[in-house]
Amino acid sequence: MAGIYIHIPFCKQACHYCDFHFSTSLKKKEEMLDSIKRELFLRKDELEGEIIETIYFGGGTPSILEVDEINAMIQSVYDLFEVIDAPEITLEANPDDLDSATLHKLAESRVNRLSIGIQSFEEADLKMMNRAHNSTEAIQCLEIATTLFDNISIDLIYGIPNMSNERWLSNVQRILDLGIPHISCYALTVEERTALNKLIKKGVIPSPEEEVAHQHFMLLIETLRANGYIHYELSNFAKPGYYSKNNSAYWLGKKYLGIGPSAHSFDGVHRSWNIANNSLYIKDIAEDKLPLEIEELSLTDRYNEYIMTGLRTIWGVDLNRVKREFGEVYYDYLVRLSSSFIEEELMKKESDILTITDKGKFLSDGIASDLFYLDLK
Repeated sequence: MAGIYIHIPFCKQACHYCDFHFSTSLKKKEEMLDSIKRELFLRKDELEGEIIETIYFGGGTPSILEVDEINAMIQSVYDLFEVIDAPEITLEANPDDLDSATLHKLAESRVNRLSIGIQSFEEADLKMMNRAHNSTEAIQCLEIATTLFDNISIDLIYGIPNMSNERWLSNVQRILDLGIPHISCYALTVEERTALNKLIKKGVIPSPEEEVAHQHFMLLIETLRANGYIHYELSNFAKPGYYSKNNSAYWLGKKYLGIGPSAHSFDGVHRSWNIANNSLYIKDIAEDKLPLEIEELSLTDRYNEYIMTGLRTIWGVDLNRVKREFGEVYYDYLVRLSSSFIEEELMKKESDILTITDKGKFLSDGIASDLFYLDLK
């Protein structure tokens, strides 16, 4: 089983915190969509023998497209690949794109899962982040979407400057009231080449505080767990049966094909990524050239990736798999280094599976990097 990710590199406006690849100009939209369909054709043999179980439209803002344009790309996948009977087909969307007419059209399409970028229900937060929607649009779109789609995920951001614990919990309560089955939550991070970074340096916006983000994260875990959600990945919570199949495939090391500018792919041994430039991407595809770079992962690379992804999930890191796939040296190394984290109750070992405890979750990425094997040869 494998997945296909399609990157739609267009947005209405730039959010202050975002450093993803996108353009706010739609001038080359038709050329881009033709190029994406052409890239699917050029790479149709890369997943030979694999059946497609997920199709994911990310970006950017895929919901900026017409529903007919989304349907055409889905049809291209069906024409070129073998697809399971009921694949998970996710569309990332912003509330301002999801009026009633669009939602009804999407409900009639093959799209069966929406991932909606709410980020906050508070007007002040949305303005600070330069989101294209307002609080009213966020609530209205979800009220309609929940009548048409069973499988909905929403994104929220915590650790926002001046956000109290009470305000954060009011965001979470909105989700519970609406019965949303999947939630992705991320701490506000300040990337170097973003408007947010510039505004903080100018003193216009205060810098996010790690302690505040930690408090919000722990409140989130406690509240969602009490309401029947499973914290199945560091940033993701779901009711039983609503895990993201697309994202779970990444964390479990399944193959996926990334289509569109800046999209990444993985075939089990190699990682590749497309050029993050719309014009050059379109030019190369028009010449039937793949605008990508390829990296062959060493044994150490694959071990380190398994540690990083495994420790973010409830499935953890299987010591027996480490011994089987990577060998005794890596196994002994991991057992030795993880022992101190187990003693500090930041990790636990049950039936030869290493997982992060609640106490260690906020430090998860740092713990994983401390367990990386450094190949100094």
